[in-house]
Amino acid sequence: MPIITASIDPVTRIEGHLKVDVEIDTVDGVQQVVDAHCIGTLFRGFEKIMEGRDPRDAPNITSRICGVCPTSHGLAAALTLDQAFGATPPTTGTMMRNLVHGACFLESHILHFYILSLLDYIKGPAMAPWQPGWDTGRRLDAASEARLQGNYLQAIAMRRKCHEMGAIYGGKLPHTPSFIAGGFTAVSGGTDKAGFLSLLNEITAFIEGTLLPDVELLASLYSDYFAIGQGYGNLLSYGVFAEAGGGTLFAPGRIDAGVAGIQALDTGRIAEQVTHSWYDDGTTGKHPSVGETVPVHPDSKSAGYSWLKAPRYDGDNYECGPLSRMAVNGDYRGGVSVMDRHLARAQEALKIAQAMPGWLAAVADGDYGYAPTTVPDSASGVGLTEAPRGALAHWIGIESGLVSHYQIVTPTCWNCSPRDAAEQRGPLEEALIGTPVKKADQPVEVLRVIHSFDPCLDCATHVMRPDRKGTVYIVDRNGTRTAEA
Repeated sequence: MPIITASIDPVTRIEGHLKVDVEIDTVDGVQQVVDAHCIGTLFRGFEKIMEGRDPRDAPNITSRICGVCPTSHGLAAALTLDQAFGATPPTTGTMMRNLVHGACFLESHILHFYILSLLDYIKGPAMAPWQPGWDTGRRLDAASEARLQGNYLQAIAMRRKCHEMGAIYGGKLPHTPSFIAGGFTAVSGGTDKAGFLSLLNEITAFIEGTLLPDVELLASLYSDYFAIGQGYGNLLSYGVFAEAGGGTLFAPGRIDAGVAGIQALDTGRIAEQVTHSWYDDGTTGKHPSVGETVPVHPDSKSAGYSWLKAPRYDGDNYECGPLSRMAVNGDYRGGVSVMDRHLARAQEALKIAQAMPGWLAAVADGDYGYAPTTVPDSASGVGLTEAPRGALAHWIGIESGLVSHYQIVTPTCWNCSPRDAAEQRGPLEEALIGTPVKKADQPVEVLRVIHSFDPCLDCATHVMRPDRKGTVYIVDRNGTRTAEA
């Protein structure tokens, strides 16, 4: 039987645009993935947008990178400015940052399981958004499927409540304007705390009583997926959620699959490679603090196949996300696989929800949450944090009071990166290898691996070309392509 190339373009139920090509062959009698390419199909230009601007614009502009994790970019930018400006936010400001950021974590984790991933496993009613769809097989009885369908609808309401909760201090969500250099703009007062806590209690009850049991049910029925989607096994976390007494709820660190224990993290060892990305080869191998974003026309670079760069730590691939955070923190001791990612994410949601009342109690009513700052004439800084889907960092350079340099390395660039100069596949590409595929024309097994990483290509790729003329191709779920001028 010849090798089959299956192209999922676009991968749906994620943020942004992603194309994944897999080669499927029969190995030891099992039809499985033998090669994979993850392709970010659009260019993101936020680094170029930031150049020449007032540095204080960074939180508001970069939060527009994504509508699912805008607070992550707002916080990363604010942390970058804190360092560059020499600012130390007061405890109230730090705790408000945590509360709004935490609300978006909970919203994203609920969204990921029920709305982005669950449809890969269960058969829903014959209506949108459940249909049309691929054959997922039937491992759930009718009662279990009805339970999950009902909880899907409840999850939509819980997502809204997470945003309502975060908006109490954030002003609005998504894209709150409250993250600033030196802290946070809100002032707590009146019924703010009571309203926040009331919503938090309801959301926590949903996570503990519905989300976790549903994820555990799915994991028990799809236990073979504890051996699928393993990848390299290297895990990385920058740490997130500063505590009032010092330290962070999730510690920074990394796990090297070949070394026992938690390893120290030195961000100076990070470099972005572009051997197989549509960027100028002269920019490859640079640390983000001096890195450049110089796109080239795809037709001019035959080795390129993605708009995503390839971040590497000491030249090695590292996966990031809830599983990485929980494992580095010592909270999750399972393996690395599709189901481990789902379980760790649900357990993390509960850990964050249970930490939030302490942050709320540390917010002083009536106190300003920021320290006044001034823009330096010349400075540099980095903001290291975590988005729901993994390690996020912003780097800034300031000259004559304006942004001279800006670089962003997102979790999806870590996870969905293309091959590097050593021809190592990116983490998701490697995780797809060996995935068994029952039907090559409906590779739902491939989708299960992809969705377990929770890709967010809005964070990785963006472009708008209003003068572009040509043909737009639309590919439906059955692979049929139609063209429109």
